[in-house]
Amino acid sequence: MKHAISCCLLGLGLTAAASAAYADTTLRLGHLWPAQSAVNQDLIEAWAKQVKEDSDGALEVEIYPSQTLSKANSAYEGVVNGVADITVTLQGYTAGRFPLSEIVQLPGVSASAPQGACILQSLYEDDELGDEYADSHPLFLFTTGPAPLHTRDTEVQTPEDLEGLRIRTPSEVSSDMLESMGADPVGMPAPDIYTSMQRGVIDGLSLPWEAMKVFQVNELASYHLDIPYYTGALMAVMNRDAYEALSPEARKAIDANSGMRWAEKAGEVFYGLDTQGKEQAREQGDTIHSVEDPLNDPQWSGPLKRGTERYLERLEERGIDDAQAVYEKALSLRDGKCAL
Repeated sequence: MKHAISCCLLGLGLTAAASAAYADTTLRLGHLWPAQSAVNQDLIEAWAKQVKEDSDGALEVEIYPSQTLSKANSAYEGVVNGVADITVTLQGYTAGRFPLSEIVQLPGVSASAPQGACILQSLYEDDELGDEYADSHPLFLFTTGPAPLHTRDTEVQTPEDLEGLRIRTPSEVSSDMLESMGADPVGMPAPDIYTSMQRGVIDGLSLPWEAMKVFQVNELASYHLDIPYYTGALMAVMNRDAYEALSPEARKAIDANSGMRWAEKAGEVFYGLDTQGKEQAREQGDTIHSVEDPLNDPQWSGPLKRGTERYLERLEERGIDDAQAVYEKALSLRDGKCAL
């Protein structure tokens, strides 16, 4: 097996080297999704192909899926430090680094991946996120769709049903809300969920329908509470020095594939996968409960609203005085420019 893996890696390296020989600059892009996933093929590979075309072949993007270049929880720092030139990852994996960006994750801010992408990219373009990305060069920002709660053996319909359950969480925002409802939040990147749930390390998780399909977790979950518990914030960012070292023509190709156009493309890809993930759960006969209006639901509104208030208060305690203003701006984008 080791020999086979080594051969595969050698083949990957030779293929990349042969391709790079025809490019003036080769950029290494690492991410966490499997190579065969639609996120890799329909979003990341599509972006790399467009950059190559727009640079007339001067730029080649080598893609390293499935955490082969850096682990998910160190991907952003890997780009800042030059381990990778580009990464696509979640802000929540770099704890405390993107507190204003993570406001878009709060319940009720976004109802879909396209809407969330519009809100987060607009906040960045409107200079509402301070210096959170000062040590990198952002390409585009986007979000997952809302993340329901999924469990293996325990049916969850009310907050009380979460008491004592070990629930995987991706971020500070969702951890607080889980803890307030008596659950035991367990932090881990998405690629680690399947094995952890299979071995009983966790009883359930909060994850978008997209990721339930991509990471095959639908195979293990039997119960789903379709409630917009949180929305995952994501980013495609580039090493600042690597960007500035490019020729003006090459930078132009990167710039042409940055901003709202690709944020919207990402939102579309994730929306399609959300639809497929939910349909997959239905087809395998899982139990799915829906909370239609959770922020006004007599059982769920309290915990969700308290979680939002607690998060904003904690940011203010940390000296982030504009947290409430950014939250209100996100809501205004939801109801205005980014309305569904």
